[in-house]
Amino acid sequence: MKKFVLFDHDGVLVDTEPWYFKAGQRALADIGFTLDREQYLRDMTRGAATWNQARAAGIDDRTIARQRAVRDAYYREYLSTEAIEIEGVLDTLAELSRQVRMAIVTTAKRADFEIIHEKRKITSSMEFVLTLEDYEFSKPHPEPYLTGLKRFGATRDETLVVEDSERGLTSALAAGIDCAVVDNAFTRSQDFSGARYRLATLSELKDLILAAT
Repeated sequence: MKKFVLFDHDGVLVDTEPWYFKAGQRALADIGFTLDREQYLRDMTRGAATWNQARAAGIDDRTIARQRAVRDAYYREYLSTEAIEIEGVLDTLAELSRQVRMAIVTTAKRADFEIIHEKRKITSSMEFVLTLEDYEFSKPHPEPYLTGLKRFGATRDETLVVEDSERGLTSALAAGIDCAVVDNAFTRSQDFSGARYRLATLSELKDLILAAT
């Protein structure tokens, strides 16, 4: 029986991943470099994305550091101006909150997370939020989800992770936790063969949890 749910954030609760890619793509275009989307997605599975291609092309670390700051500014601009809601998320969380305890485990920076949720109600259903600053190693390392387990005081067997990316799935599996992968057009081409469950939309999670209670 699942009593605890650890949610990934980007791509699961808000539709931000395409905008993060676009911000990096735009920052590199500013210096004349074209970021390849398919290679980006392959790099993403290993927890490395935007800057790998730039380094491979010989762009120096000083330039990358400068453009990283530019990327972050572009991304926050998108977070403040673009529609990133995923239909049905709030209703699903409201119903799940009567059945299980929930938290968010994300590799997003806390500053970005706070921009996203300044005027949204998603976090009202969560007991806690872990962001990039809360652990030493990011996904696909198991530390983020192990930290979530410890914070809840939960066992692996009574916990479910909800993810949308291969690196997130790898993190959950390395932590020994069952994982449900919700479909996301941006990450759909990645390998999710290790997932315990596959969901077309987050709303399907309600039935899955209720069936296990």
